[in-house]
Amino acid sequence: MNTWLSRIDINLLIALAVVLLALALFIVGAAILGRAFRQARSQAAMEKALAARGTQGTHNPTPVPPEQRDAWTDAVSTAAALGTRWSTGRLAELLIADEDRQLIASAGYLDQAKARALFLFARAVLSIALPLAALLWLGRTTILGSHALGVFVVLFVGFALGLMLPKWVVARRAKQRKLAAAEELPLLIDILRLLQGVGLSIDQSLHVVVHEFAEVMPVLARELHLAVDQYTRGRSREQSLARLATDFDNDDLSAICRLIAQVDQHGGAVQQPLLHFSERLREQRKLDLKEKVGKLTVKMTGVMVLTLMPALLIVTGGAGFLAIIRGLSRMGGG
Repeated sequence: MNTWLSRIDINLLIALAVVLLALALFIVGAAILGRAFRQARSQAAMEKALAARGTQGTHNPTPVPPEQRDAWTDAVSTAAALGTRWSTGRLAELLIADEDRQLIASAGYLDQAKARALFLFARAVLSIALPLAALLWLGRTTILGSHALGVFVVLFVGFALGLMLPKWVVARRAKQRKLAAAEELPLLIDILRLLQGVGLSIDQSLHVVVHEFAEVMPVLARELHLAVDQYTRGRSREQSLARLATDFDNDDLSAICRLIAQVDQHGGAVQQPLLHFSERLREQRKLDLKEKVGKLTVKMTGVMVLTLMPALLIVTGGAGFLAIIRGLSRMGGG
């Protein structure tokens, strides 16, 4: 008996134990997800029935056939409901930190609560699904002669990717919005200066920007629309512009928001400060373009050295090298 046990590789036993543990966790997670999915579907159906009953006396909308329902919308709603259910307790604190909440806020989603719920759901599912999928796909993996170490590395890398992938997606969206806001800022300043020059107030100017220039400035017009709505509901101008001033990490945009709040509170001329802002932004953009051109020139120099230099050497020195080679061959043959 001892001889038979000694023949079994200890690494194989450890790997088998890890696989069985992962399989057990997968079964438990699938059961929990299935139960939560059924509860979310029941809750969504109940809310839809209550909403339909509440609006029955006001209007009679045309019923939508079941086959025309969007499956993707239902899946997103179910995932958001599951994320909302998991957003309380220790699990939510582990999966979505304060930094992640700030990142989601700067990404510009309309429904922040739904965005946080989907983020939490994606992290929870991917952190379990990716390690198991990687383990099933790679199969028997050996690192440094140890199968158990290979299984551990595969599970750890899959878990890390599943945990960080939603954050990378949201961070990419937030970065794109920051770049778009920086590109739209000079146009916003020029439009505000023009509208102030024709005699419009700050509130009227912001309404014109929101409703007339939404296609030209989609990011800033949307944020200003939210700020105007908050100001209409009773918040001060400074409070309504706080998100626009802080979420984009742009000092010029923060200064414009402070200027608008000061002019709205104390009054005064705003054309001259806006003109100075516009000129300074143009100079800054010129400097940025010069920096990009300088970096591109350095990169192109490397490309030219790698591609054109060999051809140039062949064209200019090819005949001389051939003559030297022929002369040496004749001397050797003679």
